[in-house]
Order: sequence, then structure tokens, then C-alpha cells
Amino acid sequence: MVATEILRNEHRVIEQVLRCVAAIAERSAAEQDLNCDAAALAIDFFRTFADGCHHLKEEQFLFPALEAKGWSRHQGPTGQMLKEHRLGHEYLDAMSRAVQDNDAESFRGAAGDYISLLREHIAKEDNVLFPMADSTLTPRDEQWLAEQFRLHEAQLTAGAHERCLQLADDLTRQLGIPSAAPTEGRCCCACSSVRREVSVD
Repeated sequence: MVATEILRNEHRVIEQVLRCVAAIAERSAAEQDLNCDAAALAIDFFRTFADGCHHLKEEQFLFPALEAKGWSRHQGPTGQMLKEHRLGHEYLDAMSRAVQDNDAESFRGAAGDYISLLREHIAKEDNVLFPMADSTLTPRDEQWLAEQFRLHEAQLTAGAHERCLQLADDLTRQLGIPSAAPTEGRCCCACSSVRREVSVD
């Protein structure tokens, strides 16, 4: 599995939890009450999986590998992706503050910004950056990146990667949201074995 395929598969899990956040925000408006427990779990997922695993794979390995091939950080797509990663951190911080204050309106605003940002960000990577990367990287580069991804996951807090995938499924079940379709080798470690179809009545 090439590096960009690993990252695309992880995008599908991130999108799954974005749908959960959208549901939490929508229900907070309809019910005039914020599900703080579910919101906190979603924020934990994004901090650990999206930022701590997925985005760090890009920032520490993929982007530098592309820049070593001549891509410009200041005028190229990697610099823009890094800016969007940082903006995502700000929106997550705002969501976290809203949960701490049980402020449904502030949560909806920050969540809406975060969902829009990540959906657009993922589309840019899937449809533009990753195809460009695939045409730039050699098979040797791809093999090296996949190994670095595997080592990065192994260095996370014990069980963190698997816990996040389980958390994504638990949230979708709790909120009645369809899960990401199970895919063999969804990630570059054995954690894909915890993925399963979630049926929604």
C-alpha cells in the first residue's frame, strides 16, 4: 500500500467523525442542549488521530519528502496544507472551550468552521496533492514513507491508534451515523482489524 493510499483511508475515518460532530451540533440546536460527553470524545479523536497521527505523518514525513523533490513550502501546496492544519487546531481549541462552558451556540459555530475546513482540506489532498505526490515519489520513496508511518504509529501511546478507531465506531453507533466502510489495510498497522460494519436501522 502506497503512502497516499494509507492517508486516504484515514481520511474516510476522519470524515466519519466529522459527520458525528455535525450531528451533535444539529441536535444541540434542536434540543437546546449540548451532548458534552459525545462532543468531548469527538475532540479527543481529532486531537489524537487527526492531529497526533494523521497530520503528523504528513508534516514529518510526506511533506518533507515532497519538498526534497523540489516542491516549495512557501509557494507550493504543502505550505497551504500546514496553514490549514494550524487553523484546525484553533477551531478544536474553540470547540473544547465551548464544551467546558457547556456553550452549545459557541460549539456549533466552531464545529461548523472545523467541519468546513477539514472537508475542503481533505478534498484538496485527495484530488490534487496526493495525485501530484504519486507522480513525484518513486517506489523506493513510497516504501520508505510507509515504513515511517508504521514506526510513527508504533511510537504512539500504547493502543492509541486502535482506541481512536474504536472511538470512531462507538460514536457513530451512539449517534446513529453510518460508519466508514471497512477496508482491509485501512491504516498501515494491524489496527484495521478492529474496523467493522455498523448497521443503522
